[in-house]
Amino acid sequence: MTVQQNISLKKYNTFDIDVNAKFFCEVNTVSELREVLQMKEYADKFIISGGSNMLLTKNIDALVVHIHIKGKEVISETEDHIHLKVMAGENWHEMVLSTLERGYGGLENMSLIPGNTGTAPIQNIGAYGVELKDVFVSCEAMNIGTQEMRNFTKEDCQFGYRDSYFKNEGNGKYIITSVTLELSKRNHSLNTSYGAIKTELEQQGITVPSIKAISNAVIAIRQSKLPDPAIIGNSGSFFKNPVVSRVAFEQFQKNYPEAPFYKVSEDSYKIPAGWLIEQCGFKGKRFGDAGVHHKQALVLVNYGKASGQEILNLANTIIRAVKEKFSIQIKPEVNIIK
Repeated sequence: MTVQQNISLKKYNTFDIDVNAKFFCEVNTVSELREVLQMKEYADKFIISGGSNMLLTKNIDALVVHIHIKGKEVISETEDHIHLKVMAGENWHEMVLSTLERGYGGLENMSLIPGNTGTAPIQNIGAYGVELKDVFVSCEAMNIGTQEMRNFTKEDCQFGYRDSYFKNEGNGKYIITSVTLELSKRNHSLNTSYGAIKTELEQQGITVPSIKAISNAVIAIRQSKLPDPAIIGNSGSFFKNPVVSRVAFEQFQKNYPEAPFYKVSEDSYKIPAGWLIEQCGFKGKRFGDAGVHHKQALVLVNYGKASGQEILNLANTIIRAVKEKFSIQIKPEVNIIK
């Protein structure tokens, strides 16, 4: 393990933002992580993993620690389920594909989500009607201050919509080193009702879908709508879909009866942020090298040399426009480093 100086983080964040780390190192084991955290000569440390859910707006005047801990292990098994422990540095999508190849169900709707497994609980990542919490058993995390390991249960994680303990009370206190998931071996619970999955399956002539077929459908849908970070810098969905009260929704629907929505509960409704942004005229618009994707208004993109601050300025402009037009506050899903 070597500490380097003045390293560009361009290849370590999917927005392709070119900022520098004053110091940089990569950790490949839990013991290396503990060793780095105990280094007194680097008082400030900044943790980075897949870099898929962050917007860097400045150079990092600290020791940037890249989590690259790999490994997967079945830790328990019954006739119906397995508990799979996945280390934090494993690429999420590659891990999902590996479980499907082995016939394990539960992650198929979350195919092609960018990033690494260790950051999945922070966001309670989700897609097409399925969230991490639906398959989550526990995660192991290291206390940054004491370097002690702690096991977090699902209840400990306090999962919400794109939210968790690690974004709130636990923010900046722990580094997740592994995640344990419960996956099905047979009698899979299939979810094809959300979004365009059913339509995509029908177009492929599939009437009795397998978990692999659902994954392929999700991949096709995402690739048709979302830009590839390897081609154009982005962090996927930049904004959360706002959840409003029944009273606010009824007023909104009266004004905009054509608007799509999802009922969350008797008293709350989710309105697609992408639709709100598109109605404000931002879809496909470009402001220098910062822009809004032409196929999905929920996605902000870096066309080449946009700074993180320019992306953030665009995001704030969009937030104000949506608030002014709809009286609805949308919030970033992406972690913004100011």
